[in-house]
Amino acid sequence: MRASPGFPSHGYAAEHGGIPVARGRRDVKYNEGAQLDPSQMGGGGRGGGGKIAIGGGAGLIILLLALFFGINPGDILGGAQQAGPEQSSNPSPFAQCTRGSDINANRECRFVAYTNSIQDYWSGALQGYQKIQVQTYEGGIDTACGHATSAVGPFYCPADTTVYLDLGFFDQLTGQLGAQGGDAAEAYVIAHEFGHHVQNLTGTMRRVQSSGQGTGPTSPGVRLELQADCYAGVWFRHATEDPESPITEVTQDDLNRAVDAAQAVGDDRIQQKMQGQVSPETWTHGSAAMRRQWLTRGFNSGDPNTCDTFARNALN
Repeated sequence: MRASPGFPSHGYAAEHGGIPVARGRRDVKYNEGAQLDPSQMGGGGRGGGGKIAIGGGAGLIILLLALFFGINPGDILGGAQQAGPEQSSNPSPFAQCTRGSDINANRECRFVAYTNSIQDYWSGALQGYQKIQVQTYEGGIDTACGHATSAVGPFYCPADTTVYLDLGFFDQLTGQLGAQGGDAAEAYVIAHEFGHHVQNLTGTMRRVQSSGQGTGPTSPGVRLELQADCYAGVWFRHATEDPESPITEVTQDDLNRAVDAAQAVGDDRIQQKMQGQVSPETWTHGSAAMRRQWLTRGFNSGDPNTCDTFARNALN
């Protein structure tokens, strides 16, 4: 991985004087003249197989806890292996998203803007980066990692190198998990999944999966998730660098919302909310403080080489 252009390190939040505060605004500022590439987004996929059976009434809670931002639902849910996403015969709902100004008329186009910006950054930062697609779906979908339902949440499947996303998830993020939400929170979620794609390309994901991943605050699985958070922060730092970028400004409020979303899905926050106690030995993604720390580190440095969560003392 090649280092990004050097940036001075600044403290996050109140210490970051270079970013104006714009509180209360939920929408990211977009470049209306920017060209968008809707081919990086697919939509309308729907699974054709049997649904995953989860006992009891806590299926969504279990899946959120185990799989939020996960990378392979088939490993845990036992879904049958499929050749890839089942595409709908309907036209992509993103086909008309060709310019930044289209976001004003169709807010769904913002997902194309996030995806384009993230992949443009990694195309320049990582030699040999391969652009992929975000596949949106409704209800359920068959993937090369197994059958997934909307309850799974966003995930990256390394077997078909695709990010899967039910857009209704963001209502769960704000409603059930208590995040503030907003465009920057959504962008963080997607940037995290692309962090997993980077890990797949660099071989990090394969090494972690072969190790068994495990659970606990310093487990390989947690380190993998925190590194993806860090990579998301790195992208945020560079999101407005290109004059042709579809994103024109990242404000303090945007960063606050991204960090708030990362904290909302910390293992300790979810465990406390869902079961009334915290069990660090079962963590799969890291605590709220850990997720905030690594997202912030990525943003402050602007350098993916600072995201080595696998270093000996990285999580001390």
